[in-house]
Amino acid sequence: MAQIHSTVKQLITDNGKEDFLTASDILLKFADNIINHPNDPKYRKIRLSNPTVENKLLPVSGALECLFEMGFIEDGEFLTFPASIPPTLTLIQVRNELHTATKLVRSSTGGPSTGQSTPRVQQPAVTPSAARQIQLPAQTVTPMSRQAMQQAERQFFMKIESSLVHVLNYERRDFQQKARSVIPMEELNKEAKKRFSALQTADKDASAVGLQDCVLLSLLAWFKNSFFKWVDAPECDICQGKTRSVGPAEPSQEDLRWGASRVENYRCDGCNKFVRFPRYNDPGKLLDTRRGRCGEWANCFTLCCRTMGFEARYVLDWTDHVWTEVYSTSQKRWLHCDPCENACDKPLLYEVGWGKKLTYVIAFSKDEVQDVSWRYSANFKEMMSRRKEVRENWLGQVCFRLWNEKNKVVSEERRKEMSNRCIVELVEFITQKKSDKNDLSGRTTGSLTWRLARGETGNTPQAIKEPFVFTLTDSEKQGKLLHVRYNCAKDEYTRVTDENKKMSGFGSCLFKSTNVFRKEEHDWKMVYLARTEGSAIATLSWKFDFKGSGLKVRNIEICVKSSTYENGVLSWRLCSDNQCAILKGTDDLKSVSDLNGVADMTLTANLSGGKGDVAWQHTQLFRQTNTDFDIFPFEVKIYLE
Repeated sequence: MAQIHSTVKQLITDNGKEDFLTASDILLKFADNIINHPNDPKYRKIRLSNPTVENKLLPVSGALECLFEMGFIEDGEFLTFPASIPPTLTLIQVRNELHTATKLVRSSTGGPSTGQSTPRVQQPAVTPSAARQIQLPAQTVTPMSRQAMQQAERQFFMKIESSLVHVLNYERRDFQQKARSVIPMEELNKEAKKRFSALQTADKDASAVGLQDCVLLSLLAWFKNSFFKWVDAPECDICQGKTRSVGPAEPSQEDLRWGASRVENYRCDGCNKFVRFPRYNDPGKLLDTRRGRCGEWANCFTLCCRTMGFEARYVLDWTDHVWTEVYSTSQKRWLHCDPCENACDKPLLYEVGWGKKLTYVIAFSKDEVQDVSWRYSANFKEMMSRRKEVRENWLGQVCFRLWNEKNKVVSEERRKEMSNRCIVELVEFITQKKSDKNDLSGRTTGSLTWRLARGETGNTPQAIKEPFVFTLTDSEKQGKLLHVRYNCAKDEYTRVTDENKKMSGFGSCLFKSTNVFRKEEHDWKMVYLARTEGSAIATLSWKFDFKGSGLKVRNIEICVKSSTYENGVLSWRLCSDNQCAILKGTDDLKSVSDLNGVADMTLTANLSGGKGDVAWQHTQLFRQTNTDFDIFPFEVKIYLE
């Protein structure tokens, strides 16, 4: 994961093959014992007079140094791994390097002993060419650069300290009370319970996903679609015209009061008025302004997560992005959450999806600071080659020291919980993620229940639970009109004739669906419904039933925006029992009179065709930009008599 430690390199290059393998096996056993039994004190002490240690470990060059590198300290006749310290990232790194080197040595050339006693010069455990397979580029600090490195590390540390202070804002009672006043908790919990119930129906083995995971997904969707607004350039507050940047402005005392040490200045293209855009860093203030870029989004969202009772981290990417991590108690791991993207558990979004060249990704909370860069990369070696700002061992020591200081003030039970979590997380970091643009989770497998919850299968939880049928409300009977529309950017229906009632998720109003999912193109900033990858055919339908109301159809107006590419085929039909109308995809409402006089009907879309591996993308429904919140590519008006 990181450059190979000098102690491991010494063990590899200074010893013969057999001595290296013997010592490495012993060191691996010591490391694995601590990782697997973190709370058992007997595995934290090594008696130096133990015959195995004395005869097979201590005489080997680099072996004792590896133990010190792992974190063992001299303690009389013992080497001791301090009881107050959980297994560190360095311990796991050294263990991982030894494991890799051992496998390489055992598989390297060099036949069995011939039994001859001819003296020969001892060869290193691996040849230089083989060593390069496990050795990443080294970081060198020359005397000329040492002062610059120390200055860079001071600045790096100040950034860490500043973030550790900032996250304490999320624990403020007044901020959380204010957040409770704006978060629709009852509605989000109700929606989450429906989702969770649907998941249990869809997947009998639903234990991997808890109700709180569903609450988190509801919170993310609400925050993105209903609460916070993205700002590239603020609109003019006089004429609502477009503005363009004219540089920075001087922050006022009021700006500074709310943490806006940086203020952007814009000029309106229409009326030439100057528009100031303070970059507020106060999460309480952001509950009022409800707008900004990724910094403001993550800042406010992390506060909302803490208010909802989640354990949350504020995650700072040194290449200029910010997001949140939330701990899932049911899945026993940290989940990546990006409110700007309404994305959950997609850590490869930035490196694989956006093409970002990540360096340092650090997570902060009231309890800890952790270098989580490895969660967000599918190419450790390339990322390591860019991590030149500070020394790796310095960063590891800083994070560990701060983590340990935080844990000194918590209860023993909490300390054990945090230590166990840390072990699980560090073990996760050892395994490099799979790079796949179609699955930004980075995992080769995933719980069906969790994929269902996030809408990543052909069926949505709502659709799986039970078919939805549009029937008339009293107000619709009285007005003799049903009007419903869907916005793909928000992934939300609005039933205009039922007091603009909102229904979240494209599946919430479907009668049936097969092999359909909602696709977000983060690079192009587009959203649409499409076939699931690998499926040849997809269908989805909406059903309307007015029987029993005494009313029949007088006329219908429908807008169904559709897009096809290559040889993709997309067909629409509107059918009652004995008659059908074939529709074409349009951007505007079109009148349909073929079904006048009927009392029930079903609108169905069929998607098929396309070329190659991306055939599924060659038929798209309701394509629009991810910020077109006022445009409805699906709309149905049914006039009755």
